[in-house]
Amino acid sequence: MSNQSGSCSAVATCRRCPRAFTLIEIIIVVAILGILAAITIPHFTSAADQARGSSLEMDLYRIRTQIQVYHAQHNDTYPSLDSFVDQMTKASNAQGQTAAAGTPGYSYGPYLRDMPVNPKTSGSKLGSGGVGTSDWYYDETTGDFRANDSATSRAN
Repeated sequence: MSNQSGSCSAVATCRRCPRAFTLIEIIIVVAILGILAAITIPHFTSAADQARGSSLEMDLYRIRTQIQVYHAQHNDTYPSLDSFVDQMTKASNAQGQTAAAGTPGYSYGPYLRDMPVNPKTSGSKLGSGGVGTSDWYYDETTGDFRANDSATSRAN
């Protein structure tokens, strides 16, 4: 039963008709897939790190800008460390006392909808201690606001 076109037919049972992949063929395919994975996975990891860095930069810019607005509206006084979240997320009066938005006599703010999460630590704890003791570093005397997850972030 010779096939004139050179291809195997469903009825042909010749030895030249391959019925399955050989072990060598499977190993070659797996090796190629492994090489492709080794090339592409670092690119995705790098992109995720860049996205976290960009998110951190945008959060810092937004918070620092709002701290300066608070400072200008509150007689050159920065929000206090102890009540920073309330002073930035609620309405306030010129003395820095807070109340719910829309309360008569509290015409400033809110400056932030909520305290943002540091994308590198996944937390939003605010402090003034050393690197790693909180997610965000804040100095109430200078208004300095920074990420507190590493010495590099803290320096920016």
